[in-house]
Amino acid sequence: AGCPAVWLQQIEVGKKTVSGKRERWFKTMQEVVQKIGGILWGNLFMYTIMAIGLYITVRSGFFSFTKFGHIFKNTLGTLKSSKEGSEHQKGTISSFEALCVAVGGCVGVANISGVAAAIAVGGPGALFWLWVWAFFGMTLKCAEAYRSKNEKGEFFGGPSYYIQKGIAKVRGWKIGNVLAWLYGIAFCSQFILGSQPFAVSESLQTSFGIPQMATVICYSVILFFVVFKGVSRLAKIFARAVPFRCAAYVFMGVIIILLNIREVPGAFALIFKSAFTGTAAVGGFAGASVKIAMQKGLSRSVNSNEAGQGSSPMIHSSADAVHPIRQGLWGSMEVFVDTMVVCTVTALSILVTGVWDSGLTSVTLATAAFESTYGRLGVVFIGLMMFLFAITSTGGWFTYYISLINHGFEKNPKVRDAILGVFKCIFPLMPTLFVGMLVYTGFGANMMWDIMDVVCVLPVYVNIICVLLLSGDYFKLLKDYKARYMGIGSIEPNFKYFYDTEPNEAAKQHDAKLLKH
Repeated sequence: AGCPAVWLQQIEVGKKTVSGKRERWFKTMQEVVQKIGGILWGNLFMYTIMAIGLYITVRSGFFSFTKFGHIFKNTLGTLKSSKEGSEHQKGTISSFEALCVAVGGCVGVANISGVAAAIAVGGPGALFWLWVWAFFGMTLKCAEAYRSKNEKGEFFGGPSYYIQKGIAKVRGWKIGNVLAWLYGIAFCSQFILGSQPFAVSESLQTSFGIPQMATVICYSVILFFVVFKGVSRLAKIFARAVPFRCAAYVFMGVIIILLNIREVPGAFALIFKSAFTGTAAVGGFAGASVKIAMQKGLSRSVNSNEAGQGSSPMIHSSADAVHPIRQGLWGSMEVFVDTMVVCTVTALSILVTGVWDSGLTSVTLATAAFESTYGRLGVVFIGLMMFLFAITSTGGWFTYYISLINHGFEKNPKVRDAILGVFKCIFPLMPTLFVGMLVYTGFGANMMWDIMDVVCVLPVYVNIICVLLLSGDYFKLLKDYKARYMGIGSIEPNFKYFYDTEPNEAAKQHDAKLLKH
């Protein structure tokens, strides 16, 4: 009679042994990923990208800062005063649609759960370093705009194009071809991840008890619908969805800040103090050094606004713009909206409500901030915003992968089209596979962001160096733009500001007027 009891006891001991081994293995894996991330985001890299960002910003005459009024007037300001933001040739997309896809791609769950995770690990000081990179990023995004045209008359661009053509073809450095492929491979390695749907499924499970896998399967189904619409149709969908969800989120966040307006000065003081002295352990917060604050702030900034990563220029380059710099202005505005507006609203909401040191992390921390003001409505709102942010962000990134595939197989259209067909089927399935791995192994949100830190930095290594090598071309284009559109300096009549495509009709008419006078 005692045998079954002994057997059951032995089985339980066996289960605990297996469970203990599995937990140790998971912990070891997470430590390895964190160590790799720590090396990739080490002091040398952080100081290097800061130095490059500072150099380009200073050489441009702090263009994105001193000429912010011009940037706003000729981006968001054009939507009321003229049709420039919406004009485009048939088969292409407009500058405004490019902005919406780009903002849809970068304003994702990183702006909510990513910022919250940065504060939870790096402390309030992480926000300062997030702002610093955004300041440099506004100029970098402007410098990354470049376009090329395929045999169908469609515009494509981004780092793989300007690396190959600017470094390999124009300068004759064969290493440019290798760098272009390295960038493409490094960037495409991110498509296997599912940070957006994981954060959404985590949010919905926390708020409503919906199983994560049920959410992510529905997410994949919706993605199938989105990606099969094509880039131009996707742009039209985003032109309606992106402004609404950004405005709704910022509005609700600003109300939280206004209701806690007395806490705002203290929050800013904490941000600046923690950025240079670190944050001591308090409440459920374990404490953070200046290095950790800087590392988390920079990594979340790159992951959020993507400046230096070279992602959104792939869609900005698809726009039918009058001048490369004019489209680059939309890139600068994108960084401003993403980081200085949306990310700041998230961070201040968390700080002024006093939940930042609660020990919560990721989306649960952001949810706690909104719940403290709106109650259950805040929980529902964050769940809805997470879903909208995620689906538009994932859809935006789909356009980036399409751009890279077009470049990688531009000399073999049949192979390219076949790969595109297969990719459209595989892409929506990856979130389910990635989230399934995280859910069933028990790695969780922190592991997801650790993996993101590693993967998102790889293309930055290649792109940021190439932007520096090609910065001379950017400064020439900026000088030409100032002369043509701002009346600063003299125009060189024979200066070719598009490398291998012709200016659109609006640009030709403008040039004809200038040359006439």
